[in-house]
Amino acid sequence: MNQQRWRLCASLCGAGLLALLIFPKAQAAQPPDPLNSVMWDYTRNIFIGDADYRFSQAIKVDVPAFAEDPTQVPITIDARAFQGRIQRMVVWADLNPIQHIFNYYPSAGASPKVSLRIKVQQSTAVRAAVLTHAGEWHVGYANLDAAGGGCTTPSMGNADPYWQSHLGEVKARRFATDTGEGARYKFRVIHPMDTGLVDAIPEFYLQQVHLKSPEGETVVRMELSPPVAENPVITFDLTDDRKGYSLWLRDNGGNEFEQAL
Repeated sequence: MNQQRWRLCASLCGAGLLALLIFPKAQAAQPPDPLNSVMWDYTRNIFIGDADYRFSQAIKVDVPAFAEDPTQVPITIDARAFQGRIQRMVVWADLNPIQHIFNYYPSAGASPKVSLRIKVQQSTAVRAAVLTHAGEWHVGYANLDAAGGGCTTPSMGNADPYWQSHLGEVKARRFATDTGEGARYKFRVIHPMDTGLVDAIPEFYLQQVHLKSPEGETVVRMELSPPVAENPVITFDLTDDRKGYSLWLRDNGGNEFEQAL
Protein backbone atom coordinates (compact mmCIF):
# COMPACT_ATOMS: atom_id res chain seq x y z
CA MET A 1 0.00 0.00 0.00
CA ASN A 2 2.82 2.40 0.91
CA GLN A 3 4.58 1.51 -2.32
CA GLN A 4 1.44 2.39 -4.33
CA ARG A 5 1.16 5.75 -2.55
CA TRP A 6 4.82 6.48 -3.27
CA ARG A 7 4.34 5.71 -6.95
CA LEU A 8 1.23 7.95 -7.10
CA CYS A 9 3.08 10.80 -5.40
CA ALA A 10 6.06 10.43 -7.74
CA SER A 11 3.73 10.43 -10.73
CA LEU A 12 1.94 13.59 -9.57
CA CYS A 13 5.20 15.38 -8.78
CA GLY A 14 6.60 14.44 -12.18
CA ALA A 15 3.48 15.74 -13.91
CA GLY A 16 3.69 18.99 -11.97
CA LEU A 17 7.34 19.45 -12.88
CA LEU A 18 6.56 18.74 -16.53
CA ALA A 19 3.79 21.35 -16.48
CA LEU A 20 6.17 23.96 -15.10
CA LEU A 21 8.63 23.21 -17.87
CA ILE A 22 6.05 23.25 -20.67
CA PHE A 23 3.75 26.09 -19.60
CA PRO A 24 5.15 29.56 -18.84
CA LYS A 25 4.63 31.10 -15.47
CA ALA A 26 1.32 32.94 -15.27
CA GLN A 27 1.80 36.69 -15.68
CA ALA A 28 0.72 38.86 -12.78
CA ALA A 29 -2.38 40.92 -13.41
CA GLN A 30 -1.61 44.39 -14.75
CA PRO A 31 -3.01 47.36 -12.79
CA PRO A 32 -6.31 48.82 -14.06
CA ASP A 33 -6.41 52.25 -15.68
CA PRO A 34 -7.32 54.88 -13.03
CA LEU A 35 -8.90 57.03 -15.78
CA ASN A 36 -11.03 54.14 -17.16
CA SER A 37 -10.25 55.10 -20.75
CA VAL A 38 -11.72 52.80 -23.40
CA MET A 39 -8.48 53.25 -25.36
CA TRP A 40 -6.02 52.33 -22.60
CA ASP A 41 -5.33 48.72 -23.60
CA TYR A 42 -5.01 49.71 -27.26
CA THR A 43 -2.62 52.63 -26.72
CA ARG A 44 -0.65 50.80 -24.02
CA ASN A 45 -0.01 47.99 -26.46
CA ILE A 46 1.22 50.47 -29.09
CA PHE A 47 3.57 52.46 -26.88
CA ILE A 48 4.83 50.09 -24.19
CA GLY A 49 3.72 46.69 -25.49
CA ASP A 50 3.25 43.81 -23.07
CA ALA A 51 5.83 45.10 -20.59
CA ASP A 52 4.93 45.33 -16.93
CA TYR A 53 4.04 48.84 -15.79
CA ARG A 54 2.78 50.75 -12.82
CA PHE A 55 0.82 53.99 -12.62
CA SER A 56 2.72 56.68 -10.77
CA GLN A 57 1.63 60.01 -9.32
CA ALA A 58 5.33 60.88 -9.06
CA ILE A 59 5.14 61.69 -12.79
CA LYS A 60 3.15 64.91 -12.94
CA VAL A 61 1.10 65.58 -16.07
CA ASP A 62 -0.09 69.18 -15.85
CA VAL A 63 -2.94 70.17 -18.18
CA PRO A 64 -5.42 73.09 -18.07
CA ALA A 65 -8.77 72.65 -16.34
CA PHE A 66 -10.40 73.29 -19.72
CA ALA A 67 -8.68 73.89 -23.05
CA GLU A 68 -10.74 76.49 -24.89
CA ASP A 69 -8.39 76.50 -27.89
CA PRO A 70 -7.84 72.84 -28.89
CA THR A 71 -5.07 73.84 -31.31
CA GLN A 72 -2.86 75.34 -28.57
CA VAL A 73 -3.12 73.32 -25.36
CA PRO A 74 -0.25 73.82 -22.88
CA ILE A 75 0.97 70.70 -21.09
CA THR A 76 3.91 70.08 -18.75
CA ILE A 77 5.45 66.70 -17.96
CA ASP A 78 7.52 66.64 -14.75
CA ALA A 79 9.39 63.40 -14.11
CA ARG A 80 12.09 64.85 -11.84
CA ALA A 81 11.32 62.12 -9.29
CA PHE A 82 13.19 59.83 -11.72
CA GLN A 83 16.12 62.19 -12.30
CA GLY A 84 19.12 60.29 -13.67
CA ARG A 85 17.17 57.07 -14.16
CA ILE A 86 15.27 57.80 -17.38
CA GLN A 87 16.01 55.96 -20.59
CA ARG A 88 13.03 57.30 -22.52
CA MET A 89 9.73 59.12 -22.04
CA VAL A 90 6.78 58.72 -24.42
CA VAL A 91 3.71 60.98 -24.28
CA TRP A 92 0.38 60.40 -26.01
CA ALA A 93 -3.31 61.37 -25.99
CA ASP A 94 -5.71 58.42 -25.97
CA LEU A 95 -8.50 59.89 -28.11
CA ASN A 96 -6.50 61.86 -30.67
CA PRO A 97 -6.65 60.54 -34.25
CA ILE A 98 -2.83 60.67 -34.09
CA GLN A 99 -2.17 59.57 -30.53
CA HIS A 100 1.60 59.94 -30.27
CA ILE A 101 2.82 63.41 -29.26
CA PHE A 102 6.51 63.08 -28.53
CA ASN A 103 9.38 60.94 -27.28
CA TYR A 104 11.85 62.58 -24.92
CA TYR A 105 15.41 61.39 -24.23
CA PRO A 106 17.13 63.40 -21.48
CA SER A 107 20.82 62.98 -20.71
CA ALA A 108 22.37 63.44 -17.27
CA GLY A 109 22.66 67.17 -17.98
CA ALA A 110 18.92 67.64 -18.49
CA SER A 111 16.16 67.81 -15.93
CA PRO A 112 13.30 65.49 -16.98
CA LYS A 113 10.78 68.31 -17.11
CA VAL A 114 9.43 69.55 -20.44
CA SER A 115 6.60 71.87 -21.47
CA LEU A 116 4.99 72.41 -24.86
CA ARG A 117 1.67 73.02 -26.59
CA ILE A 118 -0.35 70.33 -28.35
CA LYS A 119 -3.45 69.84 -30.48
CA VAL A 120 -6.35 67.70 -29.25
CA GLN A 121 -9.39 66.49 -31.14
CA GLN A 122 -11.61 66.11 -28.06
CA SER A 123 -11.47 65.63 -24.31
CA THR A 124 -8.94 62.88 -23.67
CA ALA A 125 -6.61 61.14 -21.26
CA VAL A 126 -3.01 62.33 -21.63
CA ARG A 127 -0.27 59.83 -20.68
CA ALA A 128 3.44 60.17 -19.94
CA ALA A 129 5.19 56.80 -19.71
CA VAL A 130 8.75 56.73 -18.40
CA LEU A 131 11.10 53.83 -19.08
CA THR A 132 13.91 53.66 -16.52
CA HIS A 133 17.39 52.26 -17.10
CA ALA A 134 16.28 49.31 -14.95
CA GLY A 135 13.69 48.46 -17.63
CA GLU A 136 10.64 49.54 -15.59
CA TRP A 137 7.71 51.50 -17.01
CA HIS A 138 6.06 54.16 -14.83
CA VAL A 139 2.97 55.90 -16.22
CA GLY A 140 1.72 59.37 -15.26
CA TYR A 141 -1.68 60.55 -16.42
CA ALA A 142 -4.27 63.34 -16.46
CA ASN A 143 -7.71 63.94 -17.93
CA LEU A 144 -7.87 66.87 -20.33
CA ASP A 145 -11.25 68.54 -20.86
CA ALA A 146 -11.22 70.34 -24.18
CA ALA A 147 -13.25 71.80 -27.02
CA GLY A 148 -13.06 69.69 -30.17
CA GLY A 149 -11.42 69.73 -33.58
CA GLY A 150 -7.84 70.70 -32.85
CA CYS A 151 -6.23 68.01 -35.03
CA THR A 152 -8.43 68.66 -38.08
CA THR A 153 -8.26 72.46 -38.08
CA PRO A 154 -6.03 73.93 -40.83
CA SER A 155 -2.97 75.73 -39.52
CA MET A 156 -3.02 79.52 -39.65
CA GLY A 157 0.29 79.39 -41.52
CA ASN A 158 -1.41 77.98 -44.61
CA ALA A 159 -3.41 81.19 -44.99
CA ASP A 160 -0.44 83.47 -44.31
CA PRO A 161 2.61 83.76 -46.60
CA TYR A 162 4.69 84.88 -43.60
CA TRP A 163 5.67 81.34 -42.59
CA GLN A 164 7.15 80.55 -46.01
CA SER A 165 9.81 83.25 -45.64
CA HIS A 166 10.31 82.63 -41.91
CA LEU A 167 10.09 78.82 -41.78
CA GLY A 168 12.34 77.48 -39.04
CA GLU A 169 12.97 80.87 -37.47
CA VAL A 170 13.73 80.40 -33.78
CA LYS A 171 13.23 82.83 -30.92
CA ALA A 172 14.58 81.73 -27.55
CA ARG A 173 15.01 83.02 -24.01
CA ARG A 174 16.86 81.83 -20.96
CA PHE A 175 15.26 81.88 -17.50
CA ALA A 176 15.93 80.73 -13.96
CA THR A 177 14.33 77.42 -13.02
CA ASP A 178 11.67 77.05 -10.33
CA THR A 179 14.28 75.46 -8.04
CA GLY A 180 16.88 78.18 -8.62
CA GLU A 181 19.35 75.60 -9.93
CA GLY A 182 20.44 75.16 -13.53
CA ALA A 183 18.77 77.06 -16.36
CA ARG A 184 15.52 77.00 -18.31
CA TYR A 185 15.38 77.51 -22.08
CA LYS A 186 12.13 78.39 -23.81
CA PHE A 187 11.99 78.64 -27.57
CA ARG A 188 9.45 79.15 -30.35
CA VAL A 189 9.88 77.85 -33.90
CA ILE A 190 7.92 79.08 -36.92
CA HIS A 191 6.44 75.93 -38.47
CA PRO A 192 2.85 75.03 -39.53
CA MET A 193 2.92 71.51 -37.99
CA ASP A 194 0.26 70.21 -40.38
CA THR A 195 -1.26 66.89 -39.34
CA GLY A 196 -2.23 65.66 -42.82
CA LEU A 197 -5.83 65.27 -41.62
CA VAL A 198 -7.09 68.32 -43.54
CA ASP A 199 -8.07 67.88 -47.20
CA ALA A 200 -5.37 68.92 -49.70
CA ILE A 201 -2.88 69.83 -46.94
CA PRO A 202 -0.17 67.16 -46.57
CA GLU A 203 1.66 66.25 -43.38
CA PHE A 204 4.39 68.80 -42.68
CA TYR A 205 5.86 68.94 -39.19
CA LEU A 206 9.02 69.08 -37.12
CA GLN A 207 10.25 65.57 -36.37
CA GLN A 208 13.51 65.98 -34.48
CA VAL A 209 14.71 68.43 -31.85
CA HIS A 210 18.22 68.30 -30.37
CA LEU A 211 19.47 70.62 -27.65
CA LYS A 212 23.27 70.66 -27.80
CA SER A 213 25.81 71.63 -25.15
CA PRO A 214 28.61 74.17 -25.72
CA GLU A 215 30.79 71.15 -26.61
CA GLY A 216 28.31 70.05 -29.30
CA GLU A 217 26.97 67.03 -27.41
CA THR A 218 23.23 66.32 -27.46
CA VAL A 219 21.81 66.98 -24.00
CA VAL A 220 18.13 66.54 -24.90
CA ARG A 221 16.65 64.71 -27.87
CA MET A 222 12.97 64.80 -28.84
CA GLU A 223 10.98 63.05 -31.54
CA LEU A 224 7.82 65.01 -32.34
CA SER A 225 4.57 64.01 -34.03
CA PRO A 226 1.96 66.20 -35.82
CA PRO A 227 -0.21 66.80 -32.70
CA VAL A 228 2.43 69.25 -31.41
CA ALA A 229 0.91 72.71 -31.88
CA GLU A 230 1.64 75.05 -34.77
CA ASN A 231 4.71 77.26 -34.20
CA PRO A 232 5.89 74.97 -31.38
CA VAL A 233 6.79 76.54 -28.05
CA ILE A 234 8.96 74.14 -26.02
CA THR A 235 10.65 74.58 -22.65
CA PHE A 236 13.59 72.53 -21.33
CA ASP A 237 15.20 72.59 -17.87
CA LEU A 238 18.93 71.92 -17.61
CA THR A 239 20.95 70.98 -14.55
CA ASP A 240 23.70 73.54 -15.23
CA ASP A 241 23.57 77.27 -15.97
CA ARG A 242 26.29 77.54 -18.61
CA LYS A 243 25.76 79.54 -21.77
CA GLY A 244 26.57 78.45 -25.31
CA TYR A 245 23.79 75.91 -25.91
CA SER A 246 22.36 75.51 -29.42
CA LEU A 247 19.26 74.05 -31.00
CA TRP A 248 19.10 71.76 -34.05
CA LEU A 249 15.80 70.81 -35.71
CA ARG A 250 14.70 68.77 -38.70
CA ASP A 251 11.23 68.42 -40.26
CA ASN A 252 9.73 65.60 -42.32
CA GLY A 253 10.49 67.54 -45.48
CA GLY A 254 14.22 67.28 -44.81
CA ASN A 255 14.61 70.94 -43.82
CA GLU A 256 17.21 71.51 -41.09
CA PHE A 257 17.44 74.51 -38.78
CA GLU A 258 20.08 75.47 -36.24
CA GLN A 259 20.13 78.34 -33.76
CA ALA A 260 22.40 79.40 -30.91
CA LEU A 261 20.46 79.99 -27.72
